Amino acid sequence: MPLTAAAALIGGVLSLGTPQPADAAVPDTIPLKITNNSGRTDQVYVYDLGTQLSTGQQGWADANGTFHAWPAGGNPPTPAPDASITGPAAGQSKTIRIPKFSGRIYFSYGQKLDFRLTTGGLVQPAVQNPTDPNRNILFNWSEYTLNDSGLWINSTQVDMFSVPYAVGVQRADGSTASTGHLKSGGYNGFFSALRGQPGGWANLIQTRSDGTVLRALSPLYGVETGALPSTVMDDYVNRVWSKYSTSTLTVTPFADQPNTKYYGRVSGNVMNFTNSAGAVVTSFQKPDAGSIFGCHNLLDAPNDLVRGPISRTLCAGFNRSTLLTSASQPDTNAADFYLDTVTNHYARKIHAQMADGKAYAFAFDDVGNQESLVNDGSPQQAYLTLDPLS
Repeated sequence: MPLTAAAALIGGVLSLGTPQPADAAVPDTIPLKITNNSGRTDQVYVYDLGTQLSTGQQGWADANGTFHAWPAGGNPPTPAPDASITGPAAGQSKTIRIPKFSGRIYFSYGQKLDFRLTTGGLVQPAVQNPTDPNRNILFNWSEYTLNDSGLWINSTQVDMFSVPYAVGVQRADGSTASTGHLKSGGYNGFFSALRGQPGGWANLIQTRSDGTVLRALSPLYGVETGALPSTVMDDYVNRVWSKYSTSTLTVTPFADQPNTKYYGRVSGNVMNFTNSAGAVVTSFQKPDAGSIFGCHNLLDAPNDLVRGPISRTLCAGFNRSTLLTSASQPDTNAADFYLDTVTNHYARKIHAQMADGKAYAFAFDDVGNQESLVNDGSPQQAYLTLDPLS
């Protein structure tokens, strides 16, 4: 989704696919079973923060699923009320209730997160900023939407790769679906692989002064902070622009609408897309690495039926480096992804460590259904499993 560097944001409805038909009305809250398989002994704190869909208010939910609106914030930001829920001890589980929200379930180890409120609402942790008060805390979050059509819940690495977890849902027939688990050794495997990737990729890793690995920033934040060279994608972009100066890129953005096609050609350093009638429907300037990794700016994707879907397709093609190997996009064959030497190596290495191959390693990783998402129209229970840091 084109939401800066998150597949969903507080205040935005997570809209990922078509829900399964609900067998019954979705209740106002459903249980979320949190299982601590991390192997860590430090205290876990859990937060359920989001936008109440019935009112549009931002706030938080307690362990019973009761909504609490945030009080007015200030400038500079003022401390938010303590919304933490004590999580399960190592090897234990705890069940809370989550309401109809579009939001995030944060969890932290050993220390509560520091949330602040501005006049515009909640300030999210931004650990790409070295002065962020949450910079040295081990934490992560899942994103979910629960509404009248069902539950969507994902694991995400769009902003960062950090302490691992998986999500799941129990369906009305008693079966469960889950995603987000790493392979055995996948946590350390990812960081080892990133350290071994030349070109500045190792600079994405953040550690505490005691040497504890905290996370790897997304390449978008790497470019924005100077940890990753801003020219890291230039060679590939130049080759794409050269290829489609003399040939045509065909984009079929909707899997269920195979006759809806757009045709891209580069002219005057701009890629123009025409429809089947030959009319120009949208144009893109040559994107930089930040636009590619963030799927924004020069690859902005408005929530429309033309530019947004084309941009989603381009963004996925650039991140996965499939635009030179196939002139028909999107290429949804995972075997074709990340084969060029210039690619989103962060996303490549995350997918390589996932047990089911699925991840949200960039905003439009759902192109071709590569995302780590489960959904159900009649959810009986949701799951959040904290996995080992190994």
